[in-house]
Amino acid sequence: MPAARPPSDARDEHLTPACPSRLPAAPARPVTGRRVPRRRHRGALVPAWPQAAVTPSRPGIAPPCSYHRERPPAVRTHTLQPRHALSLVRNLGILAHVDAGKTTLTERILYVTGATHKRGEVHDGTTVTDFDPQERDRGITIFAAAVSCDWDGHRVNLIDTPGHVDFFDEVERSLRVLDGAIAVFDAVAGVEPQSEAVWRQADRHGVPRIAFVNKLDRAGADLDTAIASIRERLHTVPLVVQMPIGQEDAFTGVVDLLRMTALHWDGGTYERRPVPDALRDEALRRRRILEEAVAELHPEALEEFCATSTLSERTLATALREVTMSGEGVVVLCGSAYRDRGIEPLLEAAVAYLPSPLDVRPVRGTHGGAVEERAADPAAPLAALAFKVTATATGRLTYLRVYSGTIRKGDAVLDTGTHRTERVGRILRVQADRHEDVDRAVAGDIVAVIGLKTARPGTTLCTPSAPLALEPPTVADPVVSVAVEAARSLDTDRLATALARLAEEDPSLTVRTDPETGQTLLSGMGELHLEVAVEKIRRAHGLDVAVGRPQVAYRETVTRGVTGLLYRHVKQEGGAGQFAHVVLDVEALEPTGDGAADRKDHGDAGHFVFRSTVTGGRVPQEYVRAVEAGCRDALTEGPLGGHPVTGLRVTLTDGATHSKDSSEMAFRTAGRLALREALRRAGTALLEPVVDVTATVPGDAVGGVLGDLAARRGRVTGQSVRAGTAVVTATVPLAELFGYASRLRGRTQGRGTFTTRPAGYAPAPRVG
Repeated sequence: MPAARPPSDARDEHLTPACPSRLPAAPARPVTGRRVPRRRHRGALVPAWPQAAVTPSRPGIAPPCSYHRERPPAVRTHTLQPRHALSLVRNLGILAHVDAGKTTLTERILYVTGATHKRGEVHDGTTVTDFDPQERDRGITIFAAAVSCDWDGHRVNLIDTPGHVDFFDEVERSLRVLDGAIAVFDAVAGVEPQSEAVWRQADRHGVPRIAFVNKLDRAGADLDTAIASIRERLHTVPLVVQMPIGQEDAFTGVVDLLRMTALHWDGGTYERRPVPDALRDEALRRRRILEEAVAELHPEALEEFCATSTLSERTLATALREVTMSGEGVVVLCGSAYRDRGIEPLLEAAVAYLPSPLDVRPVRGTHGGAVEERAADPAAPLAALAFKVTATATGRLTYLRVYSGTIRKGDAVLDTGTHRTERVGRILRVQADRHEDVDRAVAGDIVAVIGLKTARPGTTLCTPSAPLALEPPTVADPVVSVAVEAARSLDTDRLATALARLAEEDPSLTVRTDPETGQTLLSGMGELHLEVAVEKIRRAHGLDVAVGRPQVAYRETVTRGVTGLLYRHVKQEGGAGQFAHVVLDVEALEPTGDGAADRKDHGDAGHFVFRSTVTGGRVPQEYVRAVEAGCRDALTEGPLGGHPVTGLRVTLTDGATHSKDSSEMAFRTAGRLALREALRRAGTALLEPVVDVTATVPGDAVGGVLGDLAARRGRVTGQSVRAGTAVVTATVPLAELFGYASRLRGRTQGRGTFTTRPAGYAPAPRVG
């Protein structure tokens, strides 16, 4: 049975590090926790901090939670409240490389918190979040899925994201609306290519993270090797707060390095014990490493460490939260999701160290050209961002993150993309493919609504009387295209409708008609992305679709610069004429060390930047902007093969106007025609998309794999062998990878696997 609630005069010892009280010592005797999946616990686990007394958390201040209370840790308190204080809300994502165990971890979190009463398994197709038939057939996450659970009085909204590179855009849209994330790593493989990619995405969005090294029960699992890969490949400081007890099949628990106690799992329960004597010296050594790492990152911790040569548990915990929030380090925990080991401490760390909506910066948007901020306040005007749209039997679902204000059923909301007002029909609390009606959603909530006809991913919904446009998620350019057509001519219109709906739900898919062949081209992020899209059309719409061979998206870039190109646009056909005089410099764009454009440039860093050096008001600013717009028009088709042009800087150096005939339209036309002429003079080269390939193959198959990569114009960048398994990395043109999965399986008798991630563009070989 759980331990009794401590007496009132002892409750000070059961508060979090944010409370000005000392923390408890480690328990002298084992304390056993028992999972109670259906009923609410009324004993020692009810928070000692009264609900009404909870103050909103602030950056650097640990919220009221049970992470540092002395309590039976395996029993859960998930008081299902209709409304949670903002300080008790966590909007988190699960991020990882494919097959690192994201979905299994999500399933165990739902089970441990009582949100589900049966463990779902990926290999059985019974998981909550992988509910789409294609996900269950393929055994991978394809679509981001939202679920919610309650842990120790906190509402935890989780988004399980895809781990395959082809579904990069699903991760991007999810990160845009998250406050924190749990990054999952395989204890055998460490940091894998897509792990690194999603980490960089989270860096770009400023999303604080904690890490979970999973699969410690696997043969070859090594926590220290995984930690080293986190440090070396992600360029962050891992702050390891646990060490494993046992290895591989003998992995039974972890040592909590903050409280210096051992957690042992056995079946459906676990217990907290003193650290075994055989592990105490190693645990003390690791605790010392943790204290030194934290002291280097946190000024207050450094002062205490210099004065006492150690850190108190309270100081260490508070410093870990502040370092996590600032992104200077990452708290690392470990376990095995499949075997239910390490889930409860991970949840406790998530609510202790990751931010609530009150801890992050107020959302910023624009209105009338001015930047405005909206705090996470239910009483403020509404500002919500649509990040996902799906068509279901229930209706058209628009997933929203509410940043400020309150949205109620029947409310009229303004779509800032279309400037139309729409009415909210229903508001749903989402649990993957299950939905529950609620009457309202407030700041900090992630919900789905029915009734919005024009909202798209990236659309801002706001109060009509207080409009605000939030920055939408970025959408990557598609790199692979296939021709699609209906097998029966009678289904052509139905296919067009299905493709339009597909592109509406997934902005990274584009549909266009080839002007030369008249074919309908579906473009996406990779072969698998397009396979999934076509199969969705077949299943959802009952259409027989014929698909052509994949084609890659080429680009053009300038080979040399052009200086002082003068272009004069004059047109007179009665009445007001057109006059624009521009002088342009065009040069290849060389990105800075961090990949960004110079601060005086504005545009798409790495693709196109435009600047003006005109002085004295010779060309008014509105005409300068028109010249830039015209230049962008010219970039859509290059002179070499009609491909988009990338990688150049255009500088407007001079110009002239006419008092009557100059206009924005005239200068836009001049900019377009001037840049086209400059591209013809400069000459362009063809670029093709390339990807970084990581192939994991048996050691005896390396020779054949290297030869095959060379035949595909691949450039091998690395090779390593460990325990009879070789890992080969190479940069390969995307066009050469079609069908590579089948070839690799054949060369390795089905034992080889590979992953890819985009690596930009490289010069394509000359033909003929």
